[in-house]
Amino acid sequence: MIFKNALLSTLIIEVGVAVLAVINYGSSLEALQAVTRYSGRTSLAIFSLIFLFHNHRHVKINAILSDKYFLVFAIAHAIHLGELLSFVILSGNELIPIRLAAGFVAYAIIFLMPWFHYRVETDRLSEKKFKTIRIIALYYVWFIFFMTYLPRVQGELPNVGGSYKEFVILLAWVSTMMGIKVTSMLKPGR
Repeated sequence: MIFKNALLSTLIIEVGVAVLAVINYGSSLEALQAVTRYSGRTSLAIFSLIFLFHNHRHVKINAILSDKYFLVFAIAHAIHLGELLSFVILSGNELIPIRLAAGFVAYAIIFLMPWFHYRVETDRLSEKKFKTIRIIALYYVWFIFFMTYLPRVQGELPNVGGSYKEFVILLAWVSTMMGIKVTSMLKPGR
């Protein structure tokens, strides 16, 4: 897929999420919370593709998200960040400092990865260094997604919206992603 189409598809999904939230919740703070929640799930879907297919000679990931897959993810997550900040400001929810710091690092990584990817593609960064950066980035962002859903399943984050069943399914998916990665690393010939 070419980048333009991947970007357009991402934007259409984000607009669709917003429209569905307004249809279901009206123009309320609850609608903004739903938009934020489902935009985060869109980002998780994109991240899942990158996490699972990034080292398969890029064929699968390029076919689905274009050769600028880190940029597609960064744009989707920037949209989510805008919605998240809007919700936090309008709702007056108190931020948890440790979660804020960990999230800031994750967003910094997400927004830097397209730049690192560009540098390796233009031979300004070695493939070996990029591989190290990519591994650290992907596993750290995976950990943040895991820590997004774990406290929700444990009931430690009140007023986050969504259902317990949703959180269990999403935590199970994030855990399964790691299981797939570990299993693929244990295969002979790796």
